[in-house]
Amino acid sequence: MSRYLRKGELGEFGPIHFGRKPRQPSPGEIRDFYRQAEGALHSETIWFDAPERRAIGTALGRVMRESRLTCYACAVLRDHAHLVVRRHRLEGHAILRLLKDASREALRAKGLVAPSHPVWSEDVYVAYKNSPQAVRAVVDYVRGNFVKHRIPAQDWGFVVAYDDWPFRKRLR
Repeated sequence: MSRYLRKGELGEFGPIHFGRKPRQPSPGEIRDFYRQAEGALHSETIWFDAPERRAIGTALGRVMRESRLTCYACAVLRDHAHLVVRRHRLEGHAILRLLKDASREALRAKGLVAPSHPVWSEDVYVAYKNSPQAVRAVVDYVRGNFVKHRIPAQDWGFVVAYDDWPFRKRLR
């Protein structure tokens, strides 16, 4: 979802493309790209396998409880995560900062990443959904990522079923 390169050296790997391409690259093409780009990256590439995903999910749950956040869907994947979080007094970017910081520290504390590794990119995508239909669609999208990425479904204790908030009272 980037509109510009933060690191000019990455331009040698091709032009930036905002949004989804009409034809998505195959998994093999993506792996080839990562192999070629590895040397130009500031930090080594990390992949979230089961131990990393557990550590991240546990940290996310702690932040959800401590900050009194409501989460309707969460998928921690091999190189990113998707969450659907109910609107809150905190802005979306502030919530993401808490979640990223806690999960990064959890990975470091367990020795799953180097102490200096940033873990997450600086770019984040925050989207606000304004209808129950839109929220349900994004919840379904997040849940669909397990099959898409060929990883086992995750059952996080902090994820609750979407209840049409804030419209449930108006719909009855």
